[in-house]
Amino acid sequence: MTEFRRVQIDGVARSVTVENGAFTWIDGSRHKVDDVVHLPPAIPTKVICVHLNYRSRLDELKRQQPPAPTYFWKSVSCLNGHRGTVVRPANCRFLNYEGEFVLVVGRTTRNITPEQAPDYIAGYTIANDFGLHDFRDTDENSMVRVKGSDTLGPVGPALVTDWDFRNKRLRTLIDGRVVQDANTNDLLWDPHYLLADLARTITFEPGDMIMTGTPANSRPIEPGSTIVVEVEGLGALENRIVAAEIAVPSGFGAQPSDSDGVQSIALGGDFRKA
Repeated sequence: MTEFRRVQIDGVARSVTVENGAFTWIDGSRHKVDDVVHLPPAIPTKVICVHLNYRSRLDELKRQQPPAPTYFWKSVSCLNGHRGTVVRPANCRFLNYEGEFVLVVGRTTRNITPEQAPDYIAGYTIANDFGLHDFRDTDENSMVRVKGSDTLGPVGPALVTDWDFRNKRLRTLIDGRVVQDANTNDLLWDPHYLLADLARTITFEPGDMIMTGTPANSRPIEPGSTIVVEVEGLGALENRIVAAEIAVPSGFGAQPSDSDGVQSIALGGDFRKA
């Protein structure tokens, strides 16, 4: 396996190859990866996410498995990096974490079979597919603001090639406390299937991303917390949650809400509305 990261030094962004926790910069200097600013490890033209792709999540929400996966878009503008800050607006309450792993496309892809998919994959990385569920009442079908608001797409820290997604442990930790703990064998549809399914009607380009879903126990996270998503063989993605001083403006447009529907998703179907 080879590990690539996109980092920024003195305003210059570049993809580097990491060996033993360090890399060589364009001027020949040697740097430790822990000492530099991280960017998402690829530059996608599109980011597509799959709903409910872990058996544990289906069971938690008391849903039946659909006959095929369903998807939503996550805006490219929401992408964030390793150790980036994730912002919760001042008048929102239900910012949920979702630890998962991500397929990164390696070359132009259209009309392939699941068996052919590995030849079109550059590698894999980690994501925290944050959802601002305060907007779920108005955006449930599109997920535009729920999943696409600024900073809600941390990805990284590295793009890892030749990683086998089978039988890998995935954990999410808040301030060192484990809140999600799953195995990728619990996936309903594997990443090869997802890429082939989507590429029947959508052309994928190098760098495009497919987020593969989260296991049970996605819950709201509070500002001030540090969250880490660990995936066996891919490393650890770390981010800090901060509270915005400015609220989502009122006076026009749909406002953040606190309905039974919002709480049932944000709190995993096990809630008591105040």
